[in-house]
Amino acid sequence: MRSAATDADAVEVDDACLRGWPLPQPDADGDKEERGRVLVIAGSREMPGALILAANAALNAGAGKLTVATAASVARLVATALPEARVIELAETEAGGTDRSAIERVRQLLPHVDAVLIGPGMQDEPAVCEFCAGLLDHLSTSTLVLDAAAMGVVRGPAPTIESFASATILTPHAGELAHLTGDDKEAICDRPASAALGAARHWNAIVALKGATTFIAAPDGSLWRHAGGNVGLAISGSGDVLAGLIAGLASRGVPPAQAAVWGVALHARAGEQLATRSGPLGYLARDLSAEVPALMAALTG
Repeated sequence: MRSAATDADAVEVDDACLRGWPLPQPDADGDKEERGRVLVIAGSREMPGALILAANAALNAGAGKLTVATAASVARLVATALPEARVIELAETEAGGTDRSAIERVRQLLPHVDAVLIGPGMQDEPAVCEFCAGLLDHLSTSTLVLDAAAMGVVRGPAPTIESFASATILTPHAGELAHLTGDDKEAICDRPASAALGAARHWNAIVALKGATTFIAAPDGSLWRHAGGNVGLAISGSGDVLAGLIAGLASRGVPPAQAAVWGVALHARAGEQLATRSGPLGYLARDLSAEVPALMAALTG
């Protein structure tokens, strides 16, 4: 799935890039509906925290209304941790995944949301992929963000989907992209720009290939490069926060490519802020998204 592209072909995501591509702002008298509605489908009985991290990040990115759907076994815990959210219980498989009976329940929610995030902390990849596939035809009006196990909806030996028909963002690191495409991980690391662009074109999706330098690619050949952050971002839960930031931005009406670019940049800058105050190691993923509102204000003011 690699395509001929190099670092030199990518737009550098720096402050000048972000200031020249500002986020849309709600009207001064706008209500929470105008700020967007996000649905986060995530978590499992072993990893409920991933949902909490992603959901908080979506709110910190400016989403106006939050609905979360998660495993019935942890839904009450999640409701306590997320007082801002409507919490939907989903039936589980024996392996801890989302049971196919949950598809119809979630379908009923889709017409009422602007962005949907699926994947952080979910278990039982085959069940997760079946669940995702059952929702794809009902997402024409929402931006879809796929993370972690939910990205497996594209993988073989008989892929569930060949390409996406509506706005979709995927957030793999090199190992995950190798798993999804069958390409060699070292080859992806050697040519990340080409790997991201090839995947974006193949799947008709925005692909944010995460790493010390992250490449964000679009199906039309647009390519961005973000270098920044610090080693402290390589911590459990960090990817869940990034996925939530992207979904929260998308719910506000930010176009998919812009949501991915800004999400990556805000995530990295949040890590830089924390490292400045407390050092590059030891800060927690849960601390990242609280930095985002001030960062957005500084870049859009």
